[in-house]
Amino acid sequence: MHHSTVVTHESMTSAPTDLEEPTPFIRRRPVRLIIYTGLGLFVLIMVIWPLIAQLGDPNFQKHIAEHRVMVGMSKEQVLEAWGGPQTINTTFTKDGLRREEWIFEDWETPAVVKHRYLYFEEGNLIGGWFQGSGERLPIQSPSNPHTPKQRS
Repeated sequence: MHHSTVVTHESMTSAPTDLEEPTPFIRRRPVRLIIYTGLGLFVLIMVIWPLIAQLGDPNFQKHIAEHRVMVGMSKEQVLEAWGGPQTINTTFTKDGLRREEWIFEDWETPAVVKHRYLYFEEGNLIGGWFQGSGERLPIQSPSNPHTPKQRS
């Protein structure tokens, strides 16, 4: 028995790589490694940086002297650094943990107020945020409008 193989012109000219689509830039292995390494370093720095700052100032005395607060401070340390808040809101979780929200008001002018919010859980600072200007805009139409004088 004699076997014959038929080879077509199409099968000889097409390479397997021609059938595959090129890999997008973002999915190439070196690019992914660089991106993942960068993200890993970013997360590592975000976690380690506060720990280094706390190790450099374990009792927060430097922060208090500079009127700054940091997560982990006690209420007494925050009072030393910033003084007392204008408002304290107290709540309890379903597990019985005491949570407090301290609101500080910074009046820049009679029309501009900024707020700082600190959050405590069982007497320790767990976070906070700063609200920008809450400027009250003056009335747009004045009660005594200016009328220009006519030239004579």
